[in-house]
Amino acid sequence: MTSPILDALKALEPQAPDTPLRDSLLLGFDTETTGLAAGRDAIVSASLVLRDPSAGIDGDVHDEWLINPHRPISAGASAVNGFTNEFVAEHGAEPAPALDSIAAIIAAAQCLRIPLVAYNAPFDVDMLGGDLIRWNLQSIDQRITVEGDSPQLLVVDPLVIDRQVSHRPGRRTLTLTSEYYGVYPHGSFHDATTDTVAVLDLISPMATLYPQVGALTLDELMPWQHKAFDSWLQGYNSWAEEHGRRPRHDTWFAA
Repeated sequence: MTSPILDALKALEPQAPDTPLRDSLLLGFDTETTGLAAGRDAIVSASLVLRDPSAGIDGDVHDEWLINPHRPISAGASAVNGFTNEFVAEHGAEPAPALDSIAAIIAAAQCLRIPLVAYNAPFDVDMLGGDLIRWNLQSIDQRITVEGDSPQLLVVDPLVIDRQVSHRPGRRTLTLTSEYYGVYPHGSFHDATTDTVAVLDLISPMATLYPQVGALTLDELMPWQHKAFDSWLQGYNSWAEEHGRRPRHDTWFAA
């Protein structure tokens, strides 16, 4: 398996647990899919980008995949991501080796305490998890088991962070959030690599505008985001009850 990111990871030492987010190496992740249902829908393209904050975007290391999902792309998904069934069938890689590569890179980064960064991270992680099950491949957790211990996936979700600190009205799509933080895409949104770079680009202005975010250590990241997500969900459901809307029962990874 040839991977620029895996090659780069082999030269690195594990990051210390007290490394602050503003100084941490990061692994960005984004997918484009056949639809929205993990386990039923599948990944058609994916991107991973390794970033060293001291080098910025010029030092980014990229891996990307186009995958034949062997299932139809919904009309709605195709309208967003631009992929057609014919195109991915002709040009896409077979799912098992591509998905195995993606999971192996994420696991290798996790073993070095390099957080996985994704906007609305459960969507992309669950999509990958569903595909790994479908093709009888090891889960990410199984790949990062050390001496019988399965460490919790270390994730940075800019959507969860932004909801907690910005308190601005309106929708929080990646496009709108990027505009709020002055991040401009290097390409068109809904291209997996463009979205991955944009998500990584959010971390620096977030850490600068909200120093408490930049100061979060790797050990503090998951508990802080769990608390932030639970606070947002409680607030949303209170609003929904007042306005006759259905409550949400989302989860944000296992605590």
